[in-house]
Amino acid sequence: MLYPMFMMVMLTYVVMLITVRVRTSSVRRGEVPMSYFSVFQGENIPEMVHKTNRHFDNLFEMPVLFYLAGLLYIALDLSDPFPITCAWAFVVFRVIHTCVHLGYNNIRHRLVAFTLGNLCVLAMWISIVISGAG
Repeated sequence: MLYPMFMMVMLTYVVMLITVRVRTSSVRRGEVPMSYFSVFQGENIPEMVHKTNRHFDNLFEMPVLFYLAGLLYIALDLSDPFPITCAWAFVVFRVIHTCVHLGYNNIRHRLVAFTLGNLCVLAMWISIVISGAG
């Protein structure tokens, strides 16, 4: 379980670096005033700045339930492979979601990846509760 959790941490850092790069570039090009980043309010902000900010924030929403399920799996010393499979599937769907969102941004494709990833976390939780209840 540690490896899929580590991969989500790595994805978060990659998105953080992309976000910093996009922010820095937009300020250097004069597209966004530095003051925008103090309260994240302003007009005519480039779409990529909004997307990377929102995507980075999103990595601290649903993934929290993923990390908690992973820690619970480890703490309960469970051995059922199903939650680990679900964890890896979640990571894969989150990588796809990131690529779509920060790339060509097709909302339907993003929604499918987002939904399937969230269902993986739900399956993790259900499996862990069933395995840990014994």
